[in-house]
Amino acid sequence: MYSSMKRSRIDIERSPLFRRPANDAALMLACLLPACAAPQSREPMPFQTAPAFSVAQGVERAERWWEDFNDDRLSDHVERGLRSNLTLRTAYERLSEALTVARQEESLKFPTVDGVAGGSVRRESSMDELREVSIGLEAAYELDLWGRIRSGIEARQLEAGATLEDYQAAAVSLSAEITRVLYRLTEATAQLKLLDSQLQTNRNVLTVIEERFAIGQSGSADVLRQRQLVEATLEQSVVTRASIEVLEHQLAVLLGMPPQGDVAAERPGALPDVPSIPEVGLPSDLLRRRPDVRAAFLRLEAADADVAAAVRDQYPSISLGASLATVAESPSGLFSSWLTSVSGQLLAPIVDGGRRRQEVRRTEAVRRQRLAEYGDAVLVAFQDVEDALAQERHQVTRIASLERQRELVTSTYRELRNQYLNGAADFIDVLVALRDQQEIERSILAARLLRIEYRIALHRAIAGGLSHLAMPISREDVTDVGDERLKGSQ
Repeated sequence: MYSSMKRSRIDIERSPLFRRPANDAALMLACLLPACAAPQSREPMPFQTAPAFSVAQGVERAERWWEDFNDDRLSDHVERGLRSNLTLRTAYERLSEALTVARQEESLKFPTVDGVAGGSVRRESSMDELREVSIGLEAAYELDLWGRIRSGIEARQLEAGATLEDYQAAAVSLSAEITRVLYRLTEATAQLKLLDSQLQTNRNVLTVIEERFAIGQSGSADVLRQRQLVEATLEQSVVTRASIEVLEHQLAVLLGMPPQGDVAAERPGALPDVPSIPEVGLPSDLLRRRPDVRAAFLRLEAADADVAAAVRDQYPSISLGASLATVAESPSGLFSSWLTSVSGQLLAPIVDGGRRRQEVRRTEAVRRQRLAEYGDAVLVAFQDVEDALAQERHQVTRIASLERQRELVTSTYRELRNQYLNGAADFIDVLVALRDQQEIERSILAARLLRIEYRIALHRAIAGGLSHLAMPISREDVTDVGDERLKGSQ
C-alpha cells in the first residue's frame, strides 16, 4: 500500500547528468570533494497494512457531516463559525504565509536582474579631477546542476500543502466543537426544565407531608427530609443555570462573537435523534482523507526534500553573470557607448569545517522525526475511529438499561407512595425511590447527550476536508506534488 513511499527522493544518481558520459568529469570532481557523502535511504513507512475497522458499513458519509442531524439551527451555527471564528482565521493567514514562502522559493529558478547606477570623483593631482557616471543592468543566475534548488522549492511547496491540511483540520475541529457545545447547551436547558418539573413535584410532596404532619400522620423527620430534597433540587438548578451561561459564552466565542452577547434564542429546543452510523470505510481510505494525517505525510515528504537539498549542496555550483552598462564623464554623455560583460563561476566546496555534512545530518534527523510523527498520526487516527465506535456501541446499551431502570423505579415509587399514604410503608423508602427516579431521569438526558458527543467524535475522526471553505488558494494552487505523493502511497 505504501510501496512508493519507500523510494528515497535524495538519490543523486537519478539526475540525467550522471547518465551522460560527457559529465564524468563533473561526477568525479563531486565525488572527490571531502564534503561528499552518499545519502542514506529512508526508513520503511510505518503501518503499511492495518486491519479493517470493527465497523465499516453504514450510510453514505457527507462532507457537511453536521447536516445528518437535520438541525437547521445547528447548520446555521456551524456555517457562521466557519466564516467568523478567529482561530480558524489564524490558520487561514498561516496558510497565506506558507504559500508566500513557497513562491519566494520558486523565484530561485529564475535569474535576478538588478539596475545599478553610480558616480565617482577621482583626483589624480591638485589640478585634475576625473568624474564618472554610470548606469546599467546586472544579471545573475545559478545553474541547478544537481537539483538542489528544485528540491528546496519542492520542500516549501509540500510545507504549504501541509499547512493547507492544517487549515482543513482546524475547520473540521471547529465544526465538531460548535456542534458539541450547542448540544451541551441544549442538554443543559432540558436538564433545567426537568429540574423545574422535579422541583414542583417535590414541593407538592412536601405539601402532602406537612398536611399529614399537621394531623399527626407523619413525623417531623419526614418533613425535614422532604424539605432537604427541595433544597437539593434548587441547588441543582443553580448549578445548571451557571453551566448554561458558561456554555453560551463558549458558543459565542466559537462563532466569533463577544461572550457578553445573548445566543440563548439561537439554541435548539431538544436533543436530536442520533442518525444512522456513517460509513467508516477502510483504514487506507482514512489515511488519504483525514487532514491531520495528510499534513503529517506532506511534512515527511518536505523533510525528505530538505535532505535532498542538503546533500546536493555538497556538490559544485555554477553561477552565470552578465552586465550591461554605459559610462560617461557627465550625465549628458550617457548612452553614447555601452560596456558588456559575461562571466561564469564554478564554486566547489573543499573545506567548510564540516558545516555541509552536519547540515545533512540535521535534516536527516528532522526526517526521522517527521517519520515518527506520521506514524503517531496514523495510530491516533485509527484510535479515534475505534474509540468512537466502541463508546457509542456501549452507550446505546447503557441508555437502554437506564430506560428500563426508569420504568422500574417509577413503578416502585408509585407503589411505595400508595403504601405510605395507607400507612403500610415508611416515608424514607418513598423518599429514596423518588430521588432514584429523578436521578435516573437526569442521567438519561446526560446519556443521550454523551451518545451524540460520541457520534460527533466519530464524524471528526473520519471527516475529510471541507471544500466550501474560504481560502486564499485552492489545493492545485499550492502544489500537485502532495496529492501525487498521497495517491502513490496507497
